[in-house]
Amino acid sequence: MMTSGTSELLLASRDARGVVTLTLNDPARFNALGADMLAALQQTLDALVGDDGVRVVVLAGAGKAFCAGHNLKDMAAHPDLAWYQQLFAQCSRMMLSLQKLDVPVIARVHGMATAAG
Repeated sequence: MMTSGTSELLLASRDARGVVTLTLNDPARFNALGADMLAALQQTLDALVGDDGVRVVVLAGAGKAFCAGHNLKDMAAHPDLAWYQQLFAQCSRMMLSLQKLDVPVIARVHGMATAAG
């Protein structure tokens, strides 16, 4: 993992001590967990596995909220069961990836933090 990186939805940085900070970066949607945010998180978590330079992972949220949970507008726009099954499977995989990291994971929560957030 690079010392710092950005994507539209997730900011990732690592300091010299091995502290990796992952910042959910969609403050307009209160950092809601849509399929795009979940994919960005999963890709970054996959890159951290086996990286001996990582000592701790900090999850943070940009803006007024940590995370509003699932993106309800996205969910309302996709009324079919298969879409929901895929979204929840994607979310479960991401959460299991967090659990399986060999380093502490700290949530720097501020403001709203609901449901999957």
